[in-house]
Amino acid sequence: MKSQARSASRKVIPLLAALLAPLLLLSGCVVVAAGAGAGTVAYIRGELQADLDAPLDRAARATARAVDQLEFSLISEKKDATAAVYTMRTARDQRIVVTLERKADQLTEAKIRVGTFGDQSLSMTVLDAIKANL
Repeated sequence: MKSQARSASRKVIPLLAALLAPLLLLSGCVVVAAGAGAGTVAYIRGELQADLDAPLDRAARATARAVDQLEFSLISEKKDATAAVYTMRTARDQRIVVTLERKADQLTEAKIRVGTFGDQSLSMTVLDAIKANL
């Protein structure tokens, strides 16, 4: 009897693991890369979050240049001393929102959201363009 139970559990456990693994990957809580301090990048629930080793003004200028280089249509730009928000659209009419928040004199947090559910690849393209302009 015990050997039958062990045999059944040996079959069921891998099956459950195989069924549950995609749910974990599709949950949107996937970390792209992690680090300490500036340079930390994470993709969480459809939003790419990154620390930029630059003051807010410089990060905002880099974002504006990235929008031009990527040939996105800038819909709105709002900026003050503590934050900046850029809303744009791609040629495919995907909405992208880049939010910059001052964390320290030389540290700005960037959050990039594509559409409602996110697009990790496009978010990374936008982040790479921003970083290239810093």
